Amino acid sequence: MVGHWTDLAAGTGCTVVLCPDGATASVDVRGTAPGTRETDLLDPLGMVDQVHAILIGGGSAYGLAAADGVMRWLEEHGYGLDVGVAKVPIVPAAILFDLPLGRATVRPDAAAGYAACVAANAGPVAEGSVGAGTGAAIGKIMGFDRATKGGLGSAARKLSGGVIVGALVAVNPFGGVIDPATGAILAGPRKPGGGFADTVAFGQSIIGQTLRKMAGANTTLAIIATNARLDKAGCRKVAQMAQDGFARAIRPAHTHFDGDTIFALSRGDKQADLSLIGAIAADLTAEAIVRAVMAAESLHGIPAARDLRQGENGTGQ
Repeated sequence: MVGHWTDLAAGTGCTVVLCPDGATASVDVRGTAPGTRETDLLDPLGMVDQVHAILIGGGSAYGLAAADGVMRWLEEHGYGLDVGVAKVPIVPAAILFDLPLGRATVRPDAAAGYAACVAANAGPVAEGSVGAGTGAAIGKIMGFDRATKGGLGSAARKLSGGVIVGALVAVNPFGGVIDPATGAILAGPRKPGGGFADTVAFGQSIIGQTLRKMAGANTTLAIIATNARLDKAGCRKVAQMAQDGFARAIRPAHTHFDGDTIFALSRGDKQADLSLIGAIAADLTAEAIVRAVMAAESLHGIPAARDLRQGENGTGQ
């Protein structure tokens, strides 16, 4: 089940994926500026095999507090790792930087995480400027005021034998988002005269200038879920392969300024080849990134790609 807490006025939010009865999980952190919680236990050598939820959200490091609310909801409903004297919910979390959008003093907290759990359901996942994608922005090399709105996207595929793979991505990268099929820039730093700049090309023109102010100000987060039976090592491999989806749809990905993190969840007993699941996960991750860009809405002065396109052609197409 997926639930969101969204504060459009403050420009922030969080998203929870609930698996109260437990799911096997692991993680792959590829960016060098991550903000995470409980990721060490997801190492295949870790003792704990099951998690009860994954929380992603905005608010920078402050937003990790939202996981406390997820733990409270799970505890109240009797879920968690039984340690004899209590049940301890296992809730890994990762955050992205959205403080410049809206009100920096309002961040996802325990109440927000709890509210996301209350809102969680098994229906279609809301996309765009919602949950963890509320305050997301894309392409900040020219400064935050030249960025384009990011967001939350999802994609899923049903394979033979009833195997399902899904991806949920909050898109807030330093680089621009490109169409994996054509290489066209879909969203990124906005040139003063219109259109999008290529982050790498522009970066070459300012070599020697410091970009230190961008450190930690970006991150793309993803959660892969499948009903194929995987152990923790298998989940780790799927998360690693899914990072290819970041590289296909974000240019550049995994930079020194990003905290790119992908979780992988396995809940089910379907039989499927691990490498196939990982390959499909990469495809779906790239698809979800594009969907996030297309569904995002302009917010607090940061325009969405769809609004920019409408303004250019005057047709709304």
